[in-house]
Amino acid sequence: MTQCTILTIEDEPAISDIIRLNLKSAGYDVISANNVMQAESVIKTIIPGLIVLDWMLPGTSGPTFAKLIRNDKRTQNIPVIMLTAKSLEENKIEGLNAGCDDYIVKPFSPKELVARIQALLRRRSPELTQDAVSIFGLSLYPATRTVIGKNHEITLGPKEFKLLHYFMTHTDRVHTRTHLLNHVWGDHVFVEERTVDVHVRRLRKALTSTGFHKLIKTIRGGGYKFISEKTNQSFP
Repeated sequence: MTQCTILTIEDEPAISDIIRLNLKSAGYDVISANNVMQAESVIKTIIPGLIVLDWMLPGTSGPTFAKLIRNDKRTQNIPVIMLTAKSLEENKIEGLNAGCDDYIVKPFSPKELVARIQALLRRRSPELTQDAVSIFGLSLYPATRTVIGKNHEITLGPKEFKLLHYFMTHTDRVHTRTHLLNHVWGDHVFVEERTVDVHVRRLRKALTSTGFHKLIKTIRGGGYKFISEKTNQSFP
């Protein structure tokens, strides 16, 4: 299963091929660039979930590009792993200070690279707690990814499930679309705010047959609020 798209920026074809092969085997989509100009062209059309960045590149260097990434609102939260033959402590400090999240020295183990990518994305991704939660008889079970309402199982897509889980564990407060994007999609994912509206609409549709769609309120100019039992005794 594809987890996210990773952009690799490496000018040595053999190393680029090794990285791409191992990341694809791990289930990631991979886009390869051999210089910063190509990488910038890619980012204009798709925001990657993570960047593997070589230090020594033709033209703009890796650390310089890392600083550019951090200074751009569209890309400032993308995890970046620096890949380089520079092994001195001052080099590592320079790379990290430039905005990189991790630093791997060549020659490197492809398995270690994959493991570090997985660890970095895991830290950046919002995770579900495993505790079941129930409001007005609408019950959500993260461990089994099931939702039960009025004794009927409600089928939800992965994103709608995570959205409902977040709503049910953060009730009676207004959530802006940006807030929901950061906490449900994750701060390393860059999508338009209207994406939230699409998934809320799908979630409401899935809940309509049981009446639980009424618990999701649209707040004009604010976002969305999930009403709990304590504040809506008349439901359903």
